[in-house]
Amino acid sequence: MDNGIAGFLSALSVEKGSPNNTLDAYRNDLRQFAAFVREQTAKSDGPQPGWEVVDRSLLLNYLVNLGERSYAPATMARKVAAVKSFFNFLVAEGKLEKNPAEGITGPKVGKSLPKAISVADVERLLEQPDKRSTPEGKRDKAMLELLYATGMRVTELVSLDVRDVNLRAGFVRCFGKGSKERIIPIHSKAIRAVKSYLDDVRTRLLGAAGETALFLNRRGQRLTRQGFWLILKGYTKKA
Repeated sequence: MDNGIAGFLSALSVEKGSPNNTLDAYRNDLRQFAAFVREQTAKSDGPQPGWEVVDRSLLLNYLVNLGERSYAPATMARKVAAVKSFFNFLVAEGKLEKNPAEGITGPKVGKSLPKAISVADVERLLEQPDKRSTPEGKRDKAMLELLYATGMRVTELVSLDVRDVNLRAGFVRCFGKGSKERIIPIHSKAIRAVKSYLDDVRTRLLGAAGETALFLNRRGQRLTRQGFWLILKGYTKKA
């Protein structure tokens, strides 16, 4: 594993002329990831694992681990980018057949909320649904927490199906532009809000038995993008 990292760093230095601080960041991030892989896969009576043991499941566990350690979204995004770039290098060098990190992304940074909004404003906004003792209040709480935790687009949020959320593993699967799949980790607060909605509310809102949408309107149908913005506008006025 260490040889692969060394080769990648050498390529960055020689071929791309990356500065030392960039190389140091890649080195630290990849060594941390390598330690996690060894911890998860190594056997006491066998040889050390190689990068071929890394699969989608292991990568998702790594993202959950980063979230549990309370890394900032920007730091998580950087670490995910380092891993993806490293595996692209291994594929290009013929060390691996495909990149196991393809389609996996860290949280978006600086795009989920306008720059003018303060942390206090965000907290007040997230608290507004709690003041409604209705099924819609729990639904709205889950939507806002999930949107804030992931930075996904509103279109992606309302397009989610129930099967796209894995609360046990702590991630959500969404499809962005060009139907490109993204796997995004979610933190414990968002997990609790979505679980509360699924356990207590969704079945009460559900209309047609075959509806797969995660978030439903009062008619039991998929909430639309326009419907979400109307809900958000109402909470913004009260916050």
